[in-house]
Amino acid sequence: MTLNIFFISITLKKRKESLQQAERNEMIEKLFEQNKERQLSVYHLL
Repeated sequence: MTLNIFFISITLKKRKESLQQAERNEMIEKLFEQNKERQLSVYHLL
C-alpha cells in the first residue's frame, strides 16, 4: 500500500496602488458615472 501526500501553500498579498494609479482609477470612475447619468438623461427624454 502506497500513500502519497502533497502539501501546497499559496500566499496572496494585496497590491498597494501608487498615488498616480489611485487618482487615475478615481478619474475613470467619475467619468463612468457621468456617462451613466448622460445616458439616463437621454433615455428619459425619449
